[in-house]
Amino acid sequence: MANHKSAVKRNRQNAIRNARNNHIRTTMRTLVKNIRDAVASGEAEAAQAALNKAIPYIDKTATKGVIHKATASRKISRLTKLVNTLA
Repeated sequence: MANHKSAVKRNRQNAIRNARNNHIRTTMRTLVKNIRDAVASGEAEAAQAALNKAIPYIDKTATKGVIHKATASRKISRLTKLVNTLA
């Protein structure tokens, strides 16, 4: 356990930030999964709608520092390419 007042505060802040980052990462993964499910079932419109919803969220995830910006760019590129295979 932390012995200093500043260490106690740091533990509190880390717990809050960890919970926030986990929520953002989990939501992003769910949105990506929705795209992959729509593509697997062959629903082009649903896949495009899911992609349009996921792209800004993936960008936001990178802006928050949860994932690297290059990772976000790669995810968006690959998902877009995947959805375009249905068209």
